[in-house]
Amino acid sequence: MAGTTLTTGFTTASLTPPVSIRRSFIPTSSKLNIRSFRSYGSVSLRSRRFNRIVCEAQEATSVQVLPVTDETWQSLVLDSALPVLVEFWAPWCGPCRVIHPVVDDLAKEYTGKLTCYKVNTDESPSIATKYGIRSIPTIIIFKGGEKKDAVIGAVPRSTLCTCIEKFL
Repeated sequence: MAGTTLTTGFTTASLTPPVSIRRSFIPTSSKLNIRSFRSYGSVSLRSRRFNRIVCEAQEATSVQVLPVTDETWQSLVLDSALPVLVEFWAPWCGPCRVIHPVVDDLAKEYTGKLTCYKVNTDESPSIATKYGIRSIPTIIIFKGGEKKDAVIGAVPRSTLCTCIEKFL
């Protein structure tokens, strides 16, 4: 047996599957071009086209809804000459994310007639407690430093417009 080698019909194992097997796991789509992908073994496939910047600058005329804290509550909300819309929200709240763009649009639409602010209830719980906020999002309209109306939940834009119009 000296000098003989044992051969088997098995090939050596590879940690990286052949390209033909890797390509079979990529979903087929009319918009997917397999040649645009690079493959590096177990590294995820990624297109070079996705490495560009996709965000754009906001309009220069956009009105930003500013946050209110315990320290700024009195001066910004209660002492305001204009009616004030205050959105009570929290970062973990899904419906709050739905109503954010609506409040932003209302701030733009009612510029000069109404001031809009946001209160993060996690960062300013004393304000939320003072006004009995038990559910978010809650929108409260203040006029002359007094609470005039409240809307609870992610409501349609038209509902908020109706509430605002009563106090302008």
